[in-house]
Amino acid sequence: MASLSEAGQARVRARSNIALVKYWGKADRKLNTPAVGSISVTLNDLWTDTEARFDPALETDRLLLNGVERADQLDRVSRCLDLVRELAGTDIRAKVTSENNFPTAAGLASSASGFAALVGAATAALGLTCAPRELSILARRGSGSAARSVFGGFVEMHKGTAADGSDSFAEPLADAATWPLKVLVAITARTEKAVGSGPGMSRSAETSPYYAAWVASHPPDLETARRAIAACDFELLAEVSESSCLKMHAAAMSTRPPLVYWNGATVDCLNCVRELRAGGLPAFFTIDAGPQLKAICLPGHEGRLKSALAGIPGVSDVLVTELGPGLERLE
Repeated sequence: MASLSEAGQARVRARSNIALVKYWGKADRKLNTPAVGSISVTLNDLWTDTEARFDPALETDRLLLNGVERADQLDRVSRCLDLVRELAGTDIRAKVTSENNFPTAAGLASSASGFAALVGAATAALGLTCAPRELSILARRGSGSAARSVFGGFVEMHKGTAADGSDSFAEPLADAATWPLKVLVAITARTEKAVGSGPGMSRSAETSPYYAAWVASHPPDLETARRAIAACDFELLAEVSESSCLKMHAAAMSTRPPLVYWNGATVDCLNCVRELRAGGLPAFFTIDAGPQLKAICLPGHEGRLKSALAGIPGVSDVLVTELGPGLERLE
C-alpha cells in the first residue's frame, strides 16, 4: 500500500496536444481504447494545471474547473481517480482543482491535458512511482487523447490489441527540439461544443457509412507520418495531416444526425491556409472536433500566417506556440 505524500497533494502541468493523424472512434468503450492509432504534437503554451489533494475528511470527490464547481464532470474524474486509488490501496477522496489557460471543451484538447495532469497529480499525491507508459495508460482511461499529453514533442498513440488494454499507450517519436515547428490556433468560438468527442465518436461508428473506410485507411497514414517526421519532410507531413483531418470530418459529417463541428470562420481559415501554401508559404491545417483551426508552419513564417488568419472575420484571436514537453511537476 502506498502512503500519502507529506502534504497529501501534488500539482502537475500537462499540455494540450493536436493530432496530425487523427483518432476518432473507440475499440472498447469501457477501457477507452481507440479504434485507430494516432500521431500528435504537444503544444507548449496551451496547458492545464491540476492539483489533487487527498483528504480523509472528504466524503466525496470534488472538482473545481476554472474556479467553478463542476458536478457534471465529476463522475468521469472520480472514475479516473478510482484507478489511481486502486493502485495505491486507498479509498481516500480528493479535491481536484484544475485551470486551463485556453478555452475548455471547444476543440482544443482540454480533456487531453486535463486528464494527463489529473493522473500525474493524483499518482504523485499518493506517493506512487509510475513509469511514463503506466501514466499514459491511466490517462487514456480518462480521455483517449490524454495518453499522448503525458509526452512532449511528436507522439504516437498505439491502438493496441490486448483484451485488457495493456498495449494501448502512447510513446514519443521525437522531442520538440528535433523539428521545432510552429503551431497557430485560430479561435473562432469559445463556447463548449454541443456534442462532445466521446458521444460523437460513438455516433459516427454506429451510423456513418464512411466509418469503416476511415478505420481501414489508418495504417498507411501512420506509416507516412512516421516517415515524414523522421525525415523532417514538411510537404509529406502536410499532405497526410490534411488528408487525415478531412477524412475524420467526413465521417463525422456523414453521421446521423450529422456532426458539423466547423463554423463559417473555420472554413475561411482552411481556405486561407491552402491559398498561402499554394503561394509558397510552408503551412498546413488540421482541425479536431471543434471549430478552431490549427495551422502548422516552419519557423520564421508564423508572423505572416498569424496576420492572415487574424484578418478573417469571426477569428477572435490567434494563439502561437512552439512544441512543448510532457508532464511537469509544479511546486
